[in-house]
Amino acid sequence: MVKIIGVKFLTSDRIYYFSPGKNDIHLNDFVIVETERGIQFGQSVTEIEEVEKEKVFLPLKDVLRIANSEDIKTNQKNLSDSKKALEYAKKLVIKENLEMKLFEASYTFDRKKLIFKFIADERVDFRELAKLLAAKYKTRIELRQIGVRDKAKEIGGLGPCGRPLCCSEFLTNFDSVSINMAKNQGIALNPSKINGSCGRLLCCLGYEDSTYVEYKKELPKIGELVTYDDKTGRVFELNILNKSYKFKTDDGEEIEVLVNKDEGNK
Repeated sequence: MVKIIGVKFLTSDRIYYFSPGKNDIHLNDFVIVETERGIQFGQSVTEIEEVEKEKVFLPLKDVLRIANSEDIKTNQKNLSDSKKALEYAKKLVIKENLEMKLFEASYTFDRKKLIFKFIADERVDFRELAKLLAAKYKTRIELRQIGVRDKAKEIGGLGPCGRPLCCSEFLTNFDSVSINMAKNQGIALNPSKINGSCGRLLCCLGYEDSTYVEYKKELPKIGELVTYDDKTGRVFELNILNKSYKFKTDDGEEIEVLVNKDEGNK
């Protein structure tokens, strides 16, 4: 068993797990932690828990200490300076005529690195921009291109269901979503219906896709010629979750068939 503590950072809703070490950390404590990006300021979102080693990726980075009042002031200054750096960088992007859109800047807690995130349709040569920013801020500059889904995850918002975006709530990885998933569920291929806030296909199209695929195996295809109760016609409608289909005979009669049922509804 190993002890872990869940931590969130102000620029992300994702929970990262650290070793609490000898620190007596409680829920909502501000902490200073060591990450791959450097020293960071975060907030605990769990109590200290014990879990099996197999359930975590070892070795865990350490919580260096519980943040004190000076650490909190330093973090507030970093946040303020990051906003100013973002505005300055946006002006440089326009001046350098770069096809990119900056939307976030953040200092590591120790200010050894200033990270900018941007989106762009193609690869961008930002070497000159990085030089100008390094000359201005006298620290290591990192420009990180991310996808539109990652941007939606960080900004948040509401989905068409009225709930917070899945990516900003619990999704940590983006699985592949295809237009066939919408087709499998009989959803109209209208971009306003099947695209999320990021402009890409809704992640939730994949949640029930395997169920639809399995149920469809028991049903005929649209346009298929079927015979039921001595009547023949072509299928024109499927109700996949209800496991039923409708077909129309040559004389215009519409018949609904419930799969695995003894009789259909006329």
